[in-house]
Amino acid sequence: MKYMPSFKMRQPLLAAAMMLGVTAQSWAAPAAVSATPNSAAVASAPAATTAAPLVVRGLPDFADLVEQVAPMVVNIRTSARTDAAADDGPDQQMQDFFRHFFGMPMPNLPPQMPRPKRAQPPGPGPEVPKGVGSGFILTPDGYVMTNAHVIEGADEVTVTLADKREFKAKIIGADKRTDVAVVKIDANNLPAAHIGDVGKLRVGEWVMAIGSPFGLDNTVTAGIVSAKQRDTGDYLPFIQTDVAVNPGNSGGPLINMRGEVVGINSQIYSRSGGFMGISFAIPIDEAIRVSNQLRTNGHVTRGLIGVSIGQVSREVAQAIGLGKPKGALVRHVQADSPAAKAGVEPGDIITRFNGQAIDNATDLPRLVGDTKPGTRASVTIFRRGQTRDLTLTVAEMDGDQAVGGKPPANKASEAAPASSPAVRQLGLVVSDLSADQRRDLKVPHGVRIDQASGAAARAGLREGDVILSVGNTETNTAREFDAAVDKSLSSAAGKPVNMLIQRNDLVQFMLIWPKPKTP
Repeated sequence: MKYMPSFKMRQPLLAAAMMLGVTAQSWAAPAAVSATPNSAAVASAPAATTAAPLVVRGLPDFADLVEQVAPMVVNIRTSARTDAAADDGPDQQMQDFFRHFFGMPMPNLPPQMPRPKRAQPPGPGPEVPKGVGSGFILTPDGYVMTNAHVIEGADEVTVTLADKREFKAKIIGADKRTDVAVVKIDANNLPAAHIGDVGKLRVGEWVMAIGSPFGLDNTVTAGIVSAKQRDTGDYLPFIQTDVAVNPGNSGGPLINMRGEVVGINSQIYSRSGGFMGISFAIPIDEAIRVSNQLRTNGHVTRGLIGVSIGQVSREVAQAIGLGKPKGALVRHVQADSPAAKAGVEPGDIITRFNGQAIDNATDLPRLVGDTKPGTRASVTIFRRGQTRDLTLTVAEMDGDQAVGGKPPANKASEAAPASSPAVRQLGLVVSDLSADQRRDLKVPHGVRIDQASGAAARAGLREGDVILSVGNTETNTAREFDAAVDKSLSSAAGKPVNMLIQRNDLVQFMLIWPKPKTP
């Protein structure tokens, strides 16, 4: 089970008082009789019509559902062949277990004295247990779906069915980005999963998980859907639940009350390594798309446009005239990429891709990734107060390709710094960029920050940053920067000055308040 120590969110607790067989009318309190002379008239008056409250009429019974779906859930054990010359010992294996499943070292383990290695025959060593997880039967002819991290690094995968039959499985493919993997066992007429519609899944709906937490086969836990489209910084929007999920549940199905698989249990949020009321499942529709490619090609092909992106905050959206926070801020454009050829620039905000709105920055990589390479796609950008439509041809992503590289070194500026009263009010000293500096920094324009103090330092600006624009106005020289700052301060009294800056090949918006912002 993936451990997520850095994902900060509140822990939802399931606390619901539910009555069996209680109707809305039974909740009505008896009418109070007034002590005034008109109490009889008041008592005889008809009661005001009110909407009947929604009442839970009973708790769900999972017994029949478990009998129906349990046969399609499998246990997965993996092993890896060790180096014959290595002698890790049981303590090292236990340490590896704790690091893999809990994300922390094994507690209270005394330090080990170095031991001389015993002579070993040449060649690979014995198979040793590596991990345990869960999965479910995808097709009657033996395709099984699980998590990529369950089988990662395994030399041998063993699948145990609910009827205790064991099979050696062949790894068909695994995709680390989505944490989806498919293995194949040599069997037929197997009880396969029924796939549900994630779009119809509702927050508050009952769901259950079946898996092998800590190696305990066929363990059933239940809860409700806590949230949908939960962004954890990964490639997929997760289903958040409060279903108890622990190490060993990874790869097992999340099942709705109709017996349909709606997700794959993949991650938990925990500060202790154990379940804390928050678990995450991969939406089954995304997982099926990945599994289809794995079964066909053995790998997943994704689209690429060649940009590095960031979120757009509410303050930045208001400052640059975008309105509400939406879209993906382009922080870097890869050279010779589809985005670069189409005219996308750092600082642009992509608000639509191929006709689909980008509400959050994380929407863009999902939409691009799902686009077939070679497809001509439209991109809508917001740049310096105006919206533009561009067209590009989606390229193919090469594995876990990342945008960016070693940041270029900033050379000392030779031009005289600007020092107008307006610029000094922000605490900035800037200078022109030479032609060589622009070439090295890969910027068409901008000024370099030689000194940042006061308001600029509070906003996070620092020496070496390159300011590309001020208040949606490009800056080519220190003199133009000075004029743009004067204009922004005079036309937007009491508001921050927005600047687009580049730092280490990435751009971002910075808001500078001339005076400290009051709470």
